Order: sequence, then C-alpha cells, then structure tokens
Amino acid sequence: MQRLLVCVFAFSILFAAAPDFAADMVKPAAANTPATAVAAKEQKSVSHGSVMVNGVRIDYTATAGTIVLHNDKGEPTASMFYIAYTKNGAKPDQRPLTFAYNGGPGGSSVLVNLGGFGPMRVQTTDAAPTPPPPYSLQSNPYSLLDKTDLVFIDAVGTGFSTTLGKASGKDFWGTDPDVQSFGEFIENYLTENNRWNSPKFVLGESYGTPRSAMLADWLQNKGVALNGVILLSSILNFNDEFWFQPPGSNDLSYELYLPSYAAVAWYHDKLPNKPADLPAFLSQVRQFALGDYAHALEAGDRITPAQEAAVLGTLHAYTGLSETYLRETKLRIEPARFMKQLLRSEGRTVGRFDARFEGIDLDSAGEFPGYDPSSTALFPAFVAPFHWYLNNDLKYHSDADYEFLNDKVGNAWDWHHVVDGQKYPVPDTLPDLREAMTQNPHLKVFSGNGYFDLATPFFKTEYELNHMGLDPSLQKNITFDYYHDGHMLYIHTPALAKLHSDLDRFYDSATQE
Repeated sequence: MQRLLVCVFAFSILFAAAPDFAADMVKPAAANTPATAVAAKEQKSVSHGSVMVNGVRIDYTATAGTIVLHNDKGEPTASMFYIAYTKNGAKPDQRPLTFAYNGGPGGSSVLVNLGGFGPMRVQTTDAAPTPPPPYSLQSNPYSLLDKTDLVFIDAVGTGFSTTLGKASGKDFWGTDPDVQSFGEFIENYLTENNRWNSPKFVLGESYGTPRSAMLADWLQNKGVALNGVILLSSILNFNDEFWFQPPGSNDLSYELYLPSYAAVAWYHDKLPNKPADLPAFLSQVRQFALGDYAHALEAGDRITPAQEAAVLGTLHAYTGLSETYLRETKLRIEPARFMKQLLRSEGRTVGRFDARFEGIDLDSAGEFPGYDPSSTALFPAFVAPFHWYLNNDLKYHSDADYEFLNDKVGNAWDWHHVVDGQKYPVPDTLPDLREAMTQNPHLKVFSGNGYFDLATPFFKTEYELNHMGLDPSLQKNITFDYYHDGHMLYIHTPALAKLHSDLDRFYDSATQE
C-alpha cells in the first residue's frame, strides 16, 4: 500500500493549432555522449506560432532549449531543459514573465504546459479514460499568453534535464538543492533573455507549490522580487500528511480531509440528502470538521456514547459512508480507504488526484484501491502528443529519453529542509512564504483548489495559509479560488475556463499597483 501511495503521489505532483512553425535547430547531444561534452554548448530550437485567446490573436515565439548551471568553480553541474513562449512585439520590461513547473518530485512540466497554460492543449475525455491514439492536440483558447510570457521548466532528472560533469542526482534531488537549481535557472534565463526588469511570477502545481514558496524566499534573498506566486493544488506543510506519519497519530489530518470527502460524495450522489449548493454545503462541513468532529477526535478513547452517536450521524450525512463502517474506523477516515469504500457496493473506486474518475479493482473486498484511475486515465494521453509536438512543431530532436515521470528522483529524494539554520526532516514551507511576503509586502499569492482532489485537499490548504503567522495587513494579498475539478485544475474544460479568468484578474492585481 505504501508503494501505491508513493507512486501515485509522484504522478500527481508531476502534472497542462499553431500554424507556421519554422525552426532553426541545434541538435542536442546523444544520450551516450559524455556529460562534459553536453555542457559545451546550450541547445536551442526557435519556432513561431499564434493562438487565439479571448478573440484576440497572439503571435508568439516558442523556444525549446537548455540552460547550463555551474558550481562556484565554474564547472558545469546540470543542463536544465525548458520550453518558453514569448509574445512577439512586446516590450520585455513591461511584459510579465511566468516560470511554471509541476512537481513529483520527479515530474516534468508537460501537464501544466500541454494541459493548461501553453498555446497548445491536449484534448482528453472528461472524468473518464481517454481513448488510445491518435490523440488531439489543438490550439488552446485558455492559454495564459494573453497576460504573460511563459517558461516551462523541467527539474534535473526529468524531461531532458540532466546532471553534468562530476555532479550526480544527489546534488539536486532534495528539497533545498532543488530550490537552488530552479533559482539559478531563473537568474540565468533573466540574464540571457534581458528580462530582469519584467514583472515576474512563479506557477507551481502540487510539489511545485512548496518549491514556489521556498523559491519566492530564495529569489527575494538574491534581490529578485516577485510580483506573484501561483499555487495550484498545494502541499505546503508535510508534517501533517498521512504518508509521513503513523496511522491515527495526527487527528488534524482527518479533520482537514473531511470537506473533500463530502465534495466527492456530493459529486457521486452518495449523500442521504444531497444539497443543491456545493459551496454552501462545504461551509457547513468545514465548521463541523473543526468543531464537533475535532472535539470527538480529541476525546479519544474517552468519547461518550452520545457524542459518538451524534458525530456518526453527521459523518454519515456528510460522506455517505455507513455508520457501521465509520464506527469501525473509530471516526477516522484515511484517503485510500475512502477511495475504496465510497463506491464499493458498485464494484468501483474513485481517483485520488481526481475523484470524479472511477476505477475497477480485481478484488472488491480489499481495503485499499489497487490503482488510481485518474492517473492511468490521463498519463498516456499526454506522452504521445508531447513527443509529436516536440518533434513536429518545436522541431527539437534528441536521442535521449524524455523523462515524463522519473521514479528514481522521488525514491532518492532528501526531504530535509533548513529554516533559519535549523534542519527539519520534512519541509514546512509556510515560514519561507511568510518571509517572502513580509519582506516584499506587494507580493500577491493565488491559491487554486479543486473540490474533488483527494491528494491535496482544499481545506488543508486554507488552514495552512491561514495559520502561517502572516501580519493582518498582508492577508489581503492571498486570493483563494475553487473549481469543480480534481488535482489538475485544467482537465475539466469549464474549470480551466474559470481558472483562466481568475488568473487574468490576478495578473492585473499583481502588476497594476
């Protein structure tokens, strides 16, 4: 079971018609070429296209290439692959610039690019497996190119990004080394492309959100002030995550997951009395979660029969799970168990990253689902179109394998994080974000959350951002928005349309002070 959680966690945190593509290409070195030879020259393929967003044609330049990082001795340590889209004719010092990435650890940036915000978008089946090829890759009317230039970055060990010279994976595969490599990449990109005076944003999904929180502080300390931080499906504090603690050791986790269970049960029509208004219903669940439910869990073994009965009745009304099952779990519902239990009578499971998706297990009597149907339904639909797009539109060719999801990175990851000289075993990145917002009081933060996400529940994100010790004068700088979608907020097209509108307003608010 632990292997299942680690693998599907890594996938999530992974992961978003342009005519007249004409490219000039410097071919990257083959996979078996010595790393020092790869470092001799940064690679770049430049092409051109256009996209219609909000009825306006945007002509852009696409650049697929690499930036080489060096250590203090000037020796090459890594080559980081990126795909950038810049609006033609825009003034660099006035045009916003956004650095975007997924997470994993071990995930490339394909999903946020071809799933959500780049000029091209993969068409997938909503809340169901996408059929095999040929897949459809179309112009994206919800691209963020209407507001910002975009640079999609692959972490070292993902995509075509790789170590060089004497460096090895352990030099990059960890919480703090990862942030440093992204920070150095951004500094190099700003220099090479004359973008130091551009309004700057970072956009991260899943593990990309703690990276963004830490990166905002890292860049601030280097004199690079950001205009905005965009957090999509956040996981900012790992101390209260189920996979980092023994079962039942932290009751707060159960409380913060409960509104997501309620939203999923609402979607699948499993509530005894389904309310029409989901947001209003979830407000009630939030109050119960930190009220009567929290008090019942705090009572532990001393809970009274009357208190247990009252909480069981409400839990049943909010989750659709039977009171018998809830009593057997001692009122504590783990995400994987909920995924298995909600539709057990129908022989189905629900997805972890997007609980709108349903799966079929060989053993319907088991305690946990055998796989995450929202992962298996989407992953192949992005692999083939990306390879096609890379070769045929971006004209970037390589003999190396493109690492969409590299399990080796996640399995070798060093989770330690240093804050104010103190080394902690797992990262809590809220102090980093608080410091960045405090030192740069103009910094705006956008938090996007999917109602049906069982990997990074929206109430947990709310709780953490509301408990980061931020000065009251700065709390107005955080914007929360919600979507009828799962972890990948752009998979459901109506959710992507709303996300695009919300981010348009966010960019305006962060650049027009």
